Amino acid sequence: MKKIGFLSFGHWSDHPSYQTRNAGDTLLQSIDLAVAAEEIGLDGAYFRVHHFARQLASPFPLLSAIGAKTSKIEIGTGVIDMRYENPLYMVEDAGAADLISGGRLQLGISRGSPEQVIEGWRYFGYEPAEGETDADMGRQKALEFLDKLKGDGFAEPNPNPMFPNPPGLLRLEPHSDGLRERIWWGAGSNATAVWAAENGMYLQSSTLKFDENGKPFHIQQAEQIRLYKEAWKKAGHQREPRVSVSRSIFALVTEQDRYYFGQQAKAADSFGYIEANQRAVFGRSYAAEPDELIKQLAQDEAIREADTVLLTIPNTLGVDYNIHVLSAILEHVAPALGWR
Repeated sequence: MKKIGFLSFGHWSDHPSYQTRNAGDTLLQSIDLAVAAEEIGLDGAYFRVHHFARQLASPFPLLSAIGAKTSKIEIGTGVIDMRYENPLYMVEDAGAADLISGGRLQLGISRGSPEQVIEGWRYFGYEPAEGETDADMGRQKALEFLDKLKGDGFAEPNPNPMFPNPPGLLRLEPHSDGLRERIWWGAGSNATAVWAAENGMYLQSSTLKFDENGKPFHIQQAEQIRLYKEAWKKAGHQREPRVSVSRSIFALVTEQDRYYFGQQAKAADSFGYIEANQRAVFGRSYAAEPDELIKQLAQDEAIREADTVLLTIPNTLGVDYNIHVLSAILEHVAPALGWR
C-alpha cells in the first residue's frame, strides 16, 4: 500500500486554453480540487510555493481553507523555500492551519532553488550572515522553525502584561501538538537527505536531483532514499520515517488524454543545470495506456522505496479534468502495482 497525493504548482495565466485565468481562479479551484480528491479516495493534496511568479505563493491561507472543507485528506506543501520565511511567524501560521485541519498538515520545506528573480529573498528583508550562503541561511531558518515547533517556552514575559501569562517562559501560540513530527525536507542531494534524517524530518524527493554518479534518475533517487533510511535508523528516532517521490504520470484512457499527453510516452531522463556548476538529473514523465504504464512504473526503483507518491497535475486544465487524471491512476494503475 502507498499513499497517493497530487502536487499542484498552481499556475495561472490569461490564456484561452487555461481554466485558471487569474490567482483567484487558481486558489478557489485548488480548494475544490482537494475536496474532490478526498471524495475519490486520494490521500494527499500538496502545493508548490513560488515567489514573484503567477503560481501559488502563500500556502497557509490556502491550507487553512482546505482544512476547513475536508476531513481526511493530508494537506501539505512541496516545498516552502525557507530563505523567504520568518520562522517564528511561520510557526504561528502553521500551528493555526494544523489546528483548523485537525492535525492533517504535512509541511514540506527546503533551503530553496533558483527563483524568478535574482536573490528574491533579499526583497523580503533577509540576507545570509557573513561567511554563509543563502543555502546555509535556509537550513538555519529550518532548524529554528523545527525548534520553535516543539512548543517549549523561550520568551521572557512582560511583568505587567495586558493579559495574565502562564508561569515561566512563553512559547508561540497557537501551538499544535505533533506538527513537529510532520515536517518534510525537500532534498536535492544525498547529503541533504541524510541531514534531513538526522534532524527528524521526513523526505520529499522530487522529479529532479543533483547528478551524483551519472546513473538513471530513478536509480539515483532510490540510492538517496536508502541513505536517508539508514541515517534515520542510525539517529534513533522512535517513529517510522516517511518518503515521498513526485512523478508526472498519465494513464491514456480517453482521446483527450492522448491529445494532451500522448507525445510524452517516449520521454526519457535528461541532464542539465539548475544552478551554476551543479549538474542535475531530471526524471522522465510517464504517459501510456494503462497496461504499458504499469510495466514502466514497476521498473521505477525509487517509487518502490517510497511510501508516498505525489502525482504532479496540470492544474490549468481545471478541476474536472484533473479529477479524471487522478481517478484513472486510482482505477487503472494503482491496484496492479500494489499501491491500493
